[in-house]
Amino acid sequence: MNLRSLIWKELRQRPTPMMTSLIAVTLGVTALVAIQNITVFSEQAIAQKMENLGANVLVLPQSVSLQDYYAADMHGQTMPEANVTQLALARLPGVQNLAPKLCVSASVDSIPITLTGILPKSEFQTKSSWQGLALLANSVGSDRGCCETTGADVSNDNDPASLATTRTIHELGKDEIIIGSDLAAQLGTKPGDRLELFGEEFQVLAVLPATGTIDDGRMFAHLHSVQRLSDSGPVVNVIEIMGCCEDAAGSLISDLSSLLPETKVITIAQVVETQVAVNTLMSRMSWVFFSILLLVGGASIASVMYANVAERRREIGTLMALGATPGYVIRMFLGKATILGVCGGVGGFIVGTILAAILGPQLLGVSVQPMPMLLGIGLVTACVVAVAASYLPARRASRLDPCLCFSEG
Repeated sequence: MNLRSLIWKELRQRPTPMMTSLIAVTLGVTALVAIQNITVFSEQAIAQKMENLGANVLVLPQSVSLQDYYAADMHGQTMPEANVTQLALARLPGVQNLAPKLCVSASVDSIPITLTGILPKSEFQTKSSWQGLALLANSVGSDRGCCETTGADVSNDNDPASLATTRTIHELGKDEIIIGSDLAAQLGTKPGDRLELFGEEFQVLAVLPATGTIDDGRMFAHLHSVQRLSDSGPVVNVIEIMGCCEDAAGSLISDLSSLLPETKVITIAQVVETQVAVNTLMSRMSWVFFSILLLVGGASIASVMYANVAERRREIGTLMALGATPGYVIRMFLGKATILGVCGGVGGFIVGTILAAILGPQLLGVSVQPMPMLLGIGLVTACVVAVAASYLPARRASRLDPCLCFSEG
């Protein structure tokens, strides 16, 4: 009987102890694959959202507890629209764009929607006191690096689709709306169609290109139209600010806090640092779980192998009496351990990937795909742990004296 046949025969005859060890190894690889998968794709989602997000500073009501930067206007609390005027007149260095927003719940054809009021740049231009401000011509700080090249170019905002990238739009009529791509598909609408909101008709000015953000499921209208329709008065939920270069990370935040002390100023850096810290913690925890479970699996395999040597002393003695060398006996035990490691690595990768694909969208709203790299890591580590845990029992078995084995009993 060759070595391979002996190994498979042993696995078939003693499945329960081996299954216990296999489950422990599989759980370790599952924990690593699932958490690492979710962490990696969560980081990619954050990077994508940062790329799609035009504003890097938010001004919010003081009492708001921010849970999600990308849905910061969904808290339901408001602050005076006069804050926008204060910001515009303050001419703070580094402020390139202001985008006040007000979100209210509405419905179209019995379908619940989020209606977001925005203020187009044309409204800023109609106010003589606002003309010539940095947020329109970017004259303030234009000699400082990127501020010179990223000023608010009104001509680029004539296309309504600019709302999806720069978070601003030049023109938006009081009876016009812009719809996100997902909501447009759900409603079956296209540019030029007319929809009824709060008993009034609005014309669809444009459908935004898909951005992968919450804007895809929103409807946008003129801020003052939304204020009037919702009877909320001259208020906003949030003021988005595109700050320039080092100002957004430095003096601009303190300047904004001093100018509007009754508000809360949040920067994208603060939120992203928190999210990245959470992802880093998840990644480290996955390695901790992985290590603990693999140690448990290794201990289980070692225990099973030692018990196996004790139970099979006569069989091992017979093999050695028939000419089996110590190396042959060691290879027999290590071969069995390798099979456990391979099965545990592959099984853990499959289960972990499925678990991540289920939990990723539910917990963090991220789509997860298989990561072949984790298969290699899981396989190698599981095999190393299984073989290392089996080496001492295998070495002990190879040193058995056939004569003593037969004389026992």
